[in-house]
Amino acid sequence: MAEFLFMLTVNNLSVQFGKRILFDEVNITFTSGNCYGIIGANGSGKSTFLNILSGKIEGNKGTISLESGKRISVLEQNHNSHDKHQVLETVIRGNKKLFSIKQEMDNIYSNENFSDTDGERVGELQVVYEEMDGWNAESDAATLLSNLGISEELHYKIMEDLDGKHKVKVLMAQALFGNPDVLIMDEPTNDLDYHTINWLENFLSNYENTVIVVSHDRHFLDAVCTHISDIDFGKINHYSGNYTFWHQSSQLAARQKAQANKKAEEKKKELQEFIDRFSANVAKSKQATSRKKMIDKLNIHEIRPSSRRYPGIIFQQEREAGDQVLNIENLSYSIGNDVLFSNVNINLNKSDKVIVLSKDSRTITSFFQILTDNLKATTGKYDWGITTKHAYLPIDNEYLFKGDLSLVDWLRQWTHIEEEREELFIRGFLGKMLFSGDEALKSSKVLSGGEKVRCMLSKMMMIKANVLIIDEPTNHLDLESITAFNNSLINFKGALLLSTKDHHFAQSLGNRILELTPKGIIDRFSKFEDYMGNDKIKKLRQDLYS
Repeated sequence: MAEFLFMLTVNNLSVQFGKRILFDEVNITFTSGNCYGIIGANGSGKSTFLNILSGKIEGNKGTISLESGKRISVLEQNHNSHDKHQVLETVIRGNKKLFSIKQEMDNIYSNENFSDTDGERVGELQVVYEEMDGWNAESDAATLLSNLGISEELHYKIMEDLDGKHKVKVLMAQALFGNPDVLIMDEPTNDLDYHTINWLENFLSNYENTVIVVSHDRHFLDAVCTHISDIDFGKINHYSGNYTFWHQSSQLAARQKAQANKKAEEKKKELQEFIDRFSANVAKSKQATSRKKMIDKLNIHEIRPSSRRYPGIIFQQEREAGDQVLNIENLSYSIGNDVLFSNVNINLNKSDKVIVLSKDSRTITSFFQILTDNLKATTGKYDWGITTKHAYLPIDNEYLFKGDLSLVDWLRQWTHIEEEREELFIRGFLGKMLFSGDEALKSSKVLSGGEKVRCMLSKMMMIKANVLIIDEPTNHLDLESITAFNNSLINFKGALLLSTKDHHFAQSLGNRILELTPKGIIDRFSKFEDYMGNDKIKKLRQDLYS
């Protein structure tokens, strides 16, 4: 017990909205030195729980107890909340007590009638300020900003003068500033680039205090988490290990539960063998070199089946594509004088799984829109092979859900084959995507972002294409849908053009990287991590974006 320096404790927490119960008598403790990944289906209350922990809202019943003198820091979700403040000041404001002391000292020093009483008060404040390492606040804040890719020339600008991506990084620095005792982050990797996410993973893997995080990025959860905190049936339970361990072990437990005739000894042996295999793999990872030794904590008794429902995503080809899939010659696209990409010359093979990259997300979306005949290129041409049939998942699908159709009628409009227009046939596709019973008759106008993506996946499955074009597929999806989607694309036998910020998607799917820049392309047959870590490619990327 001595190793735990403090605790954040949740006692008898209950939260109810109308008749809907989110949490029912939750009792759980977060201890120092661990990183907890909060997971749960969409609508289970993940963000609500973080807001309760941080004091933004209160539950209907129960208490949140933090050891006296400890500090909670929360990643700000409102990117415009500090628009009138200087960048460095915004970061230092992350430690409210420290910033308050600094403000009070500045106010006293600016007093023209400086008195002995003022001098005594300043002396008292300086002692506390020094104990909090306040004299190094600016240099510490500057170091954080630089590590997050905010150059020194931006440190003294006003926040409203920064673009959205820079604001996100400044707010990240604010949350990390001053070594908070509890760090709470809701989707911290949103809008961060690959290199910044990698830096954050390394930072949190070696963070000595408590981290509580909600994220749909499985690679991130695997890299930083010592525990998974699962919201299920109105309760929250901690499980030692990262997300992959939790997912695989819960699936194994579910299979064992279904095997009623299997002896308890055989089940225990199978579970223990799974733990041993997983532990051996983790021991080879970078996390094993950090202070977090999750492999020492894996416990066979913690493994339980989950109530999660996973959509049944299966992409089948109506026919296999021939050798000629897609030929692109001298393709370019500009918006006014702004060149998004140029000199694209490639041949796509039927076995290619292409990860499409660019520093500007507009570039990739425009590229996909051109290939799907939704946008006209500035120069060049492209030719699809006569045996190809492609299905497209756009990043913005709002235009496809304008009409007030039931989901059955919405999906029916995408096929002209008579037997495929039958309600029973269409309900089969919707059922795979968890729209069962009356859910299949709800209006397409009232769908959430995640439900719309699941409808789009039903549409894509029904097309039976041999080429899939997918733009940021994990937007709006929960972890269960993301995992099922990822696995389906791994098993897909056709060609793939994919844009994604999800590290696991990119690494597990891609065998070819295509990066679009204003000055040309980089085209390499490579895995994602090898490409991003290649020093020669890093230099080439700098030249093409400069």
